[in-house]
Amino acid sequence: MKSPPNHRNRYRWPLVLLLLTALAGTSLSLARPTAASAAAEPTATRCGTHFCLDGKEYYVAGANAYDLFTFGSGSGATEPEYMDKDRIDAHFARMHDDGVDVVRLWMFSHEDWHGFEKTEGVHNDQEFAQFDYIVESARRHGMRLMPVLENYWEAYGGIDTRLHWEGLSGGQPARAAFSDKKRCPGCFTSYKNYVSHALNRTNHYSGVKYKDAPTIFAWDLMNEPRYEAQSPEGNVDGTTLRAWVDEMGAFVQGIDTNHLLGAGIEGHGTDYGFGGDEGNPFIHLQQSPYLDFTSAHPYPIESWADLSLDETKQLIRTWINDSHEKIGKPFFMGEFDVHHVDRAAWWSEIHADFEAAGGDGSAFWWYQDRNIDGKFGVSEGAPEPAVFRDHSAAMAAKSGRTPSPTREPTDPTDPTDPTDPTDPTDPTPTPTESGACEVTYRLSDWGSTFNADVTTHNTATTAVDNWELSFNFPGNQSITQIWNATQVQDGRHVTATHPSGYNVSIAPGATVNFGFSGTSQADTNGPASEVTLNGKTRTTS
Repeated sequence: MKSPPNHRNRYRWPLVLLLLTALAGTSLSLARPTAASAAAEPTATRCGTHFCLDGKEYYVAGANAYDLFTFGSGSGATEPEYMDKDRIDAHFARMHDDGVDVVRLWMFSHEDWHGFEKTEGVHNDQEFAQFDYIVESARRHGMRLMPVLENYWEAYGGIDTRLHWEGLSGGQPARAAFSDKKRCPGCFTSYKNYVSHALNRTNHYSGVKYKDAPTIFAWDLMNEPRYEAQSPEGNVDGTTLRAWVDEMGAFVQGIDTNHLLGAGIEGHGTDYGFGGDEGNPFIHLQQSPYLDFTSAHPYPIESWADLSLDETKQLIRTWINDSHEKIGKPFFMGEFDVHHVDRAAWWSEIHADFEAAGGDGSAFWWYQDRNIDGKFGVSEGAPEPAVFRDHSAAMAAKSGRTPSPTREPTDPTDPTDPTDPTDPTDPTPTPTESGACEVTYRLSDWGSTFNADVTTHNTATTAVDNWELSFNFPGNQSITQIWNATQVQDGRHVTATHPSGYNVSIAPGATVNFGFSGTSQADTNGPASEVTLNGKTRTTS
């Protein structure tokens, strides 16, 4: 879909620091989990013509939220200015509550504002830090992501920018040169360099590389790639784009053997009566041995398509059948929508037919967090999400799952608000004596500024009332802002207490969370020490 229209920070102590203390008076211990703990959460795989998760068939109900990477000012300090963590969290929460399993989103931009790679080979750490948080927020909300690695279209620069870096022109149909190695070998190199940087990146919130993160459902090589209008034969046979897909698919799989991979094509073709031949034939292109699933993006009532509802359902059934029977892979309808019709009625029939035909996953275009797009944008509370929730429940039932994915609590004292049992950064605690607790301190350090996220888990059989958590900073750190707690700081010593009338007690098995921003002298930050809860095992400095 055509979407609407250098300060480099340092990250120190990227791993989660677990501080375990017992209220009954046992000694304090400190440990750092490794990225291997992420293996506790299963990664989506392919089993024949279907997706699988943890050994079971996995049917996906998804949405596009391509613009998550733009949430924030795109300037200033990484937190809280450049990225808007509250807005990111709020959007994942509303998508979760409407039954979204997988979110397809952009992980590309060459623009100055929120650009991942504004200049060839120069990667914007602030933008990647924002994507780190997007991955972390998705994980906390029990959802998975399908990042798209580049754009065929001009939005956010796309491959036109890579062509310009090589001294070539973009636009239609000149941008076809991007996937022709004879015409633009440098385009192949710059794309690979970006992909290598992205997949090998270590998320500074979790300490887990993107290529190892179970939160990633799959990668899309590009949004809607084509090799169009170069020759009549090329439009039909797809040889050039297939060679590009094979080379880039092999490159991605050489780095990342954990995640699914798709091409991101639209599924156009005269054989399907939907659009024209664009050098990206549905079957030949997606028979690439490096792709794990097929895709298509139906927009049936656009003027160039002009399909009825029944014709749309038949088209989707044909894609599903060709994907399963001729290609032998799952089918993911990566985008779809209609406008100026009863959209909820169309969705209801399309989803029901999709389920009956054995479709493996889909993602509607698109779930907006505010009223931006009056044509295709879908907002919370509109009729469409209610229809989608029924579809999500049906896909979950086919998978043998509960209808709604699990997310960590927004109100940890509410027993009806579930916690995430597969948190890769918080290993399952072993049984402890009455009065035990577990405190997790996550540090995100940018030299002169930092953020910390603190979660206290009551693993005992009795409640902790009027909680008060104390700890010492390692140096001259100073808190400038705190949320979900109040604090008193005396030199290195900090005491954080519950907000007035809110989260006063920590019920058995429950957690409370607070976070703060601060200033620091570069190279002096590190784990908190001498952690106590309600005065137990407390030492002072």
